[in-house]
Amino acid sequence: MTQAAPTLSEADALRADIYRLIAALLREAPTEELLGWLASLDIEQDGSRLAECWHGLSQAANSADAAGLKRAHFGHLVGVIQGDVVPYASWYRNGELMEAALVELRRDLGALGFERNEHIRDPEDHLAALCEVMAMLVDMTSADQAHFFMHHLAPWASDCFDDLGQVDTAFYAALGQLGSAFMTSEEDRLAIEASHAPVTIMEP
Repeated sequence: MTQAAPTLSEADALRADIYRLIAALLREAPTEELLGWLASLDIEQDGSRLAECWHGLSQAANSADAAGLKRAHFGHLVGVIQGDVVPYASWYRNGELMEAALVELRRDLGALGFERNEHIRDPEDHLAALCEVMAMLVDMTSADQAHFFMHHLAPWASDCFDDLGQVDTAFYAALGQLGSAFMTSEEDRLAIEASHAPVTIMEP
């Protein structure tokens, strides 16, 4: 008899959606439709940093335009050589692109059964790609999500989002602040799970 997959809780479904949204906004500038949706969000002000950051992103979306954000996205996150922020794990953890952090990530992605999308030119350690992997792991209710987060996002993602939070475009600064707050929330949630996870010994 086939065992049914665990049901995704409302809280976990929301976490997966946030990972996907952040990934999408890191990958490319938002459309007018997405800006309109963000501007219309009804944020429950519960006094938390996360709620405050959602409110900030919603307000920034309300006063932004898609054409301007397309130019800003290129300047902040892409650049001719590199943008104001270089959203790669290797850059933050090793000081260079295509370094040890990427090698370790590729090993773990292979162990999880993930394959590189040949249509995406960015290396797998782009922050958007890591958020996309986390969204899939949450969707799958995978026990590996805590390990993946603590090894591949916790050491650097908040620093990257903090840097994005300092740029001179209100929308991207708000995205950086939201990303940083969400990473902190996720680390608080997943650190406990990671500390109780069984240790896996991987052969070299």
